Amino acid sequence: MNAFLLQYLPIVIFLGIATALGLGFVIAAFVLAPKNPDPEKLSTYECGFNAFDDARMKF
Repeated sequence: MNAFLLQYLPIVIFLGIATALGLGFVIAAFVLAPKNPDPEKLSTYECGFNAFDDARMKF
């Protein structure tokens, strides 16, 4: 039984490395990303002009 499970060891190692890399990239992006966007980027954009009313009104 050990010889059979030993054949799957490279797959387990590969999945471990892939998981570690994926988590590392997500954490690095979270830590290194800019945290203070300017108000212009956070403002509402309506096809080239400023929003003039509530978005939940009837069309």
